[in-house]
Amino acid sequence: MSALSALPPLAAAPLVDPVAPGWQLILAALLGIGLIVVLITVFKVHPFLSLTMGAITVGAVAGQNILKDADGLGVLPSFLAGFGSTAAGVGTLIALGAMFAKLLADSGGADQIVDTIVGKASPRTLPWAMALVGAIIGLPMFFEIGLVMLMPVIYLVSRRAQVSLITVGIPALAGLSAMHGFVPPHPGPVTAIGYLGANLGLTLALGILVAVPTIIVSGPLFGRLAGRWVDIPAPATYDHDAPEYAGRREGPGAATATAAAVRAPSFGLTMFSVLLPVALMLGKALVDVVWDQDPTAPLRRVFDLVGEPFFALLIAVFVAMFTLGRASGMDRGRISTTLVESLPPIAGIILIVAAGGGFKQVLVDTGVGTVLGDWARDANISVLLLAWVLAVLIRLATGSATIATITASTLIIPLVAGMSSTDTSLVVLAVGAGSVFFSHVNDAGFWLVKEYFGMDVMQTIKSWSLMETVLSVSGLVFVLLLSIVV
Repeated sequence: MSALSALPPLAAAPLVDPVAPGWQLILAALLGIGLIVVLITVFKVHPFLSLTMGAITVGAVAGQNILKDADGLGVLPSFLAGFGSTAAGVGTLIALGAMFAKLLADSGGADQIVDTIVGKASPRTLPWAMALVGAIIGLPMFFEIGLVMLMPVIYLVSRRAQVSLITVGIPALAGLSAMHGFVPPHPGPVTAIGYLGANLGLTLALGILVAVPTIIVSGPLFGRLAGRWVDIPAPATYDHDAPEYAGRREGPGAATATAAAVRAPSFGLTMFSVLLPVALMLGKALVDVVWDQDPTAPLRRVFDLVGEPFFALLIAVFVAMFTLGRASGMDRGRISTTLVESLPPIAGIILIVAAGGGFKQVLVDTGVGTVLGDWARDANISVLLLAWVLAVLIRLATGSATIATITASTLIIPLVAGMSSTDTSLVVLAVGAGSVFFSHVNDAGFWLVKEYFGMDVMQTIKSWSLMETVLSVSGLVFVLLLSIVV
């Protein structure tokens, strides 16, 4: 069944019976989400606390006991159960991904990728090369870290081509942002995959299929137009040690961007390291599709093991210790330090995602999802479009792609019941597309881009914000087109 078609009958889905009348549960969900938005945007409360309070509000308004009732149910047990299961699943993947990304950065492997690809590009193909660099760097790295690492390159390439920073910067940002929104093991896609029960390997493959044309449209093509609207010349120098630059390197990724390795590993070895976890997960997905033999066969079990996301990333980290760490001249002490330093910056992300899991579980256990599913079925709304719209609304309200993904995925859990693996993966991608829509003043990424590119607010909106919008809309279009043929 295509995800564009009417929703499957919800009677066949394992949904929770509502604990209160429909109007009360809808009110509970609206109040809970509203409280999250207000706490984050108005009172600047950390999303972890905001999601926790939102979950408690949903359960309380729905009429559940905060602690346990006679049946052992309650808001707190539901929240803690969702929190724990999400931290155990998604949290471990985020931690392993952060370790790998830190090894890639500190070994000089990321610089090797950038230098090799950009060095072979002509002035006319530089925007395309920057889009490719952004996508490759964005595959294992968080957006903020990738941006910090690529800024010196963006400045130098802009001067070399004698074009606006925006012309070469937007393609790189598009590559970073698309990977962040569409491709595991980034927190948003991995969280949506876990909530909706999608196949990670299949979602990874489809995510890459969607990301490539989306990056082309929102990167080199849109960057050419944005460079005419916003003409920002690169400065004569880009001195990393300059006081004014050092002040702007505070925050996530600062240590990563300034770390130096003894020597960079080769380009081939670096690309092997980056693509290894991707190949393992895609290999498992391919075997699942084309191999009809007994799933207990030894070779099939090997693919199932190494292609499991946790083991694929675990293997990649251990391999990277040698192919990136030792190959660059890092000793055991330096490798150990790199791995330790990779975890503190992502502690907050893991807490946010885990709290989102608790919020999700409260919505599920109160039966809010059942009510929303019945409404969506009766309205005959495309699941893909509904998922995208919900993510867009939360993104605009909170400024957080992760919060948008968590909330939208939570609300549409009942709608994917009975869907095929392919359709469920497409729903995940639709949520990812909506989660990056129109970054504006309530998004930390907006201000990060503004400061690094030296733009004013209107220039940032005309370049970065519009690029995110083009990326989001074109991503949805390609997801819809893909749903027709798969």
